[in-house]
Order: sequence, then C-alpha cells, then structure tokens
Amino acid sequence: MDIIFPKYCINCKKEGEYLCQDCEALVELLEYRFCLCEKPTRLVGDERCRKCSRNHQLKGLYFATPYQNNLAKTLLHLFKYEPFARDLSRTIASIIINHFQLLGKKKEEFADFILLPVPLAKRRLRWRGFNQSEEIGKWLADFLNIPIVNDALIKTRNTIPQIQLSGQERKENIKGAFFVLNKEIIIGKKVLLIDDVYTTGATMEECVKTLKESGAKEIWGVVAARG
Repeated sequence: MDIIFPKYCINCKKEGEYLCQDCEALVELLEYRFCLCEKPTRLVGDERCRKCSRNHQLKGLYFATPYQNNLAKTLLHLFKYEPFARDLSRTIASIIINHFQLLGKKKEEFADFILLPVPLAKRRLRWRGFNQSEEIGKWLADFLNIPIVNDALIKTRNTIPQIQLSGQERKENIKGAFFVLNKEIIIGKKVLLIDDVYTTGATMEECVKTLKESGAKEIWGVVAARG
C-alpha cells in the first residue's frame, strides 16, 4: 500500500511518514498537566492543586499540546475528518507518549490502570469507520503495557456533533448519553480515559460521571490537544 499510496509529511511533504521526525519536533509539547478547577491550574509533575479543595471526579488532565498549534490542529483534522487518515493514530499517540516522557512519567506508575477510549455512537462509527480515541488508545496501551477495554463504556444514542454547539449546549447534548456494560470490569479500577481533543470538557465529564457511578476508583483524562 505504501508503494501505491506513499505517505508524505503533512508539513514538509517529505516521503515516508505523515509527520517526519524533523516536523514532529515542531509540535509544542507541554511539561505540565492541569487540575480542572474553575480556573484551570498548571501542575508540574505530581504536584497537587493549591488553589482549590474540590474533590474533582476527573483527577486531572494530561494533554500533550495546545490545539492552537497549527501542526497539531492539521494532524487531528486529517485524522478525524474525510479522507480519514487512520494511520495518523500512531503519530498522535507518539506525541502523547513524548509528553509523558517529558513529565518524567514511568510505565510502572500506570501498572494498575486500565485504558478506556471515549466511545462513539454507532452512526458516527459507521460514518468514520473507526473510533479515533480507540485507535490512539491501542498504541498507548501497548506502550504502557496495560489493558485497553473497548466494550465497557458505550454511547447509547446519537448526538449532534459537539463542534456545532456552544459550551452549555454541549453539556445538554451529551447528558445521559453513556452507559457502562460489565460493571465488574470498572469497579475499584484506576482509569485512563482517552480522547483526541478536550475543548469544553463536556463529553469527558459526562463519561467520568458515568464511570464514577459504576464504581471507578480514580479517572485521569488523556488527550492529544486541548482547545
């Protein structure tokens, strides 16, 4: 397939990869994570938030790069929208892995976690042909050597694409859209919840609420970019 349809770097057009090593270095990697208090607080390493005392359902958010980075935005758009460059999942996962390494996170720290992708509704899955969060998650699970569980958290109904809605509309649109099957897989577990982009957080927060109600112990969000 590479001979018939060769890959070219989306930035410099060099043949071989969708993003060559030189251009991957142009993606801004962040050396911190965020607490999700009302005023998002920059946290370095495993530092705890000193600005809030709220018991957040989502413990924190790891995001590798700002969505405002033009190269990251182009990567994610090509991945999620037609013509759907599915192979970009490996490149996007690599960016997240580089972010973890920059933070000094070791694989052993995630040994007792399971990885859950944010699910798609069946109609959206048929349209795209794959779940982008699941594709990224496969590479992350392989790198971290932890299980990826694709059949526990499901989306039970079709919703309007979030990109078309305002912040409050997104919350209403996604409310009650998720369900947990096989709760015994979730009870007492630490979870890495994987998605591609975090914008208002409505989708991830609704997933977290559903997982917490089903007995999940601790949930961390992991995305490639934050809008």
